[in-house]
Amino acid sequence: MSPPKKRILIGSPIHQKPAILLEFLSSLLHLKQHQVELYYYFIDDNIDQKSSDILQQFSQQSELVLLQSSGYSDEYVRDNTTHLWNSSLIWKVANFKNMMIQHAAQLQYDYLFLIDSDLILHPDTIEHLVAADKDIISEIFWTQWQPNKMFQPQVWMRDEYDQWEQQLGEQLSAQEIAIRFEQFITKLKNPGIYEVGGLGACTLISQHAIQSGVNFNPIRNISFWGEDRHFCIRAAALDIPLYVDTHYPALHLYRDSELDKVASFKKESGILPIDEILSPAEIQDTPHVEVIHENHKLTLTMVVKNESSRFLRQVLEEHRKYIDEAVIIDDGSSDTTIDLCREVLEGIPVRIIHNIVSKFSNEIDLRKQQWEEVLKSNPDWILNLNADEMFEPRFAQDIRPMLRNTEVDLICFRLYDFWNKDHYREDLYWQAHFHYRPFLIRYKPDFVFQWKETAQHCGRFPENIFALPYFLSGLRLKHLGWSRPEYRLEKYLRYNALDPNAEFGWKEQYASILDEHPNLVPWVE
Repeated sequence: MSPPKKRILIGSPIHQKPAILLEFLSSLLHLKQHQVELYYYFIDDNIDQKSSDILQQFSQQSELVLLQSSGYSDEYVRDNTTHLWNSSLIWKVANFKNMMIQHAAQLQYDYLFLIDSDLILHPDTIEHLVAADKDIISEIFWTQWQPNKMFQPQVWMRDEYDQWEQQLGEQLSAQEIAIRFEQFITKLKNPGIYEVGGLGACTLISQHAIQSGVNFNPIRNISFWGEDRHFCIRAAALDIPLYVDTHYPALHLYRDSELDKVASFKKESGILPIDEILSPAEIQDTPHVEVIHENHKLTLTMVVKNESSRFLRQVLEEHRKYIDEAVIIDDGSSDTTIDLCREVLEGIPVRIIHNIVSKFSNEIDLRKQQWEEVLKSNPDWILNLNADEMFEPRFAQDIRPMLRNTEVDLICFRLYDFWNKDHYREDLYWQAHFHYRPFLIRYKPDFVFQWKETAQHCGRFPENIFALPYFLSGLRLKHLGWSRPEYRLEKYLRYNALDPNAEFGWKEQYASILDEHPNLVPWVE
């Protein structure tokens, strides 16, 4: 009996030009999988819609692709000379890579393979790296960082980019440095596996290394430029050696002009032409909102009460872009809330349960009722939102690939408390967006769900759901319920009436609701 295949998560933050992205994805599709199973986690950070469409098309080919929007629209300047990075871009990418590390840890992949989207891989790359049995190992590639300069590898021996060997305390002349530099470069041009001091951009990381604590967080007492250097220093401090393999060098498309090298690289590596993988016609016709697929039904559930004059119409108009059905608990409305739900969701299956007497004073009863009513619809995925919550616009485009991910049963998001129409609050008492909370769950009939039995703040879902494999999404959720002064006053009075001793909440936060000069941050789509 053959041993089980190693599960590899390929992770890539992608901000790329369409032509280069196509070649990158093509090479991934041709990676050999005799001894491994490949899964994909892409963060779409593109500002070119064609590149986003290409990723959508790629994600629709397999349930093993998790595609997530970054939520950013930053410019990244590059030309046929060089690439221009700034600190905010670097640490944004570092955060994306940390999300991928966390995802690989939660789902217990054997390895995470982090790769830049301007690299073209040889089909043997990943299986060969896995066979090397190293905790951290990169495949080499060579780059001409400036025109008319020599090609250099993306690995180094010490400090920021010293490409020669030097012992601690050893003093070297300029001539000796030049000799050792040439020795280092010559060595890496010969097939082998070599220990190095720094690496990046094409790196296989074992689950053992992940559990040991490697990550891309900045090390505060080091000023080195680039997230990879902080990753490598942390790995060294954890006593995890770094290696580079030089058997199957990747092709680095650092400039558009280097696309001319792709054909010969493919021929030597056995990669088929790109139009056999993704045709331009398929990419152009890719819809932004995916057609509903079997076994991925998305059920929206909400608890509403007297919401017709607030945000209900606005949020339902967004939700109808991606949901398949809705189950709504009307908790004693005396206005036209029910009629509004039916009007805005016309054409979508909607079931509304009306409570003559509100159950909100004992929230656990209300949430259990909501859960039981949703289960009657035989849901696949359950999205539980309040009547004043709505996702940023990218959610409608990105949700379907997330639902197709068979490795995840729970998805968490950050909730931003809006204090007016375009600012959210951020201070000591208002930090909801610093944390990820569960809003979307796959129903598992064989899982025993258990509730937190408290009258208030019992949670929208059963409390043991984090026993399920979960994912932290970069998509953001807007909470509009605090965005007008009259609503804040109403909530302040309600919490003081229902929870006067702050038994279920935070007394100081209750008091801060009426602060006259809170710290507000502009919202950027």
